[in-house]
Amino acid sequence: MLESYFPVLVFVVVAIIVGFAPMVVGRILGPHRPNEEKLSAYERGFEAFEDARMPFDVRYYLIAIIFILFDLEIAFLFPWATIFKEIVAAPAIKMFGFVEMLVFIGILLVGYIYAWAKGALDWE
Repeated sequence: MLESYFPVLVFVVVAIIVGFAPMVVGRILGPHRPNEEKLSAYERGFEAFEDARMPFDVRYYLIAIIFILFDLEIAFLFPWATIFKEIVAAPAIKMFGFVEMLVFIGILLVGYIYAWAKGALDWE
């Protein structure tokens, strides 16, 4: 029973090694010269500890929301990809599965073109 989980254990160990090895090697071999600019927060697009009423660029958040939206929509491709062999093997639903995915990708493409046309992806 437990020997069937051995490949999973090997996979987890290899994943941990592959994840941590570059960080350890970079920390040992790389230069370490921190300064104020390198240590500052950059995820929000503005300084962390300033006036709460300061103007900020909404385009940063718009790009982040569009990225999350399209990223989540692409995640819906995975269930279709996992049953792709069954879809292709069944002649009755082969064309339905293909058209279904074309419609889904078409809707994504229309949304992408709309966002592009509205200028949501432009950063000036």
